[in-house]
Amino acid sequence: MIFTPGIELPFAGHPNLGSAHAWLEAGGRPKGDDIIFQCGIGLVTVARRPDLTSGAGLAFAAPVPLRRGPVDPELVGRVAESLGLSDTDIVAAEWVDNGPGWLAVLLGSAEQVLAVEPVAALIGDLKIGVVGPATDGGPTQFQVRAFFGQGGTVDEDPVTGSLNAGLGQWLIESGRAPSSYIAGQGARLGRDGRVHIERVGGQVWVAGHSVTCISGSVVL
Repeated sequence: MIFTPGIELPFAGHPNLGSAHAWLEAGGRPKGDDIIFQCGIGLVTVARRPDLTSGAGLAFAAPVPLRRGPVDPELVGRVAESLGLSDTDIVAAEWVDNGPGWLAVLLGSAEQVLAVEPVAALIGDLKIGVVGPATDGGPTQFQVRAFFGQGGTVDEDPVTGSLNAGLGQWLIESGRAPSSYIAGQGARLGRDGRVHIERVGGQVWVAGHSVTCISGSVVL
């Protein structure tokens, strides 16, 4: 079954998983095994595969990035400055753009990621994802943060499906992450979300728990 959700971004994770959750809860049943969403980036599959996602329920197939590959060193320097870091703090940088325009940087540790204090005036209109490996043996293997620059201000997203999709493809394919891991995101915002990443064959799946927060009906 194909849906066309009304979205402003070419691709985002929450609208796909949330819409699938709401539709299934309302009694919707796909004709096949999966639900297919038509997004700006193309068709995105949402699967009911808790076996792939540590019981998280719904997972979407990470789309092929619109832009990938290394970031120009001059831009890496600008990104480091905008995050309050030095060039040597950044282990690697990669374009992981699947619609929103994500540029990702890898730091040496999850602690470094949590300590980042972005400089709003320097970010400009960049969309920057920051990721670092956890070493404490806790429930998450990576810590992620997502920053949106706009008009001299910067916002941080608590949990970002599109960014984690791109990060999962980059980190797994480059050997920097195992084929299955859990990322934490939102801790600095008091949200502490969990994103489940798993590659099966050549496909990276991104999953998280979906819950109903509000429901209602329309009387015509």
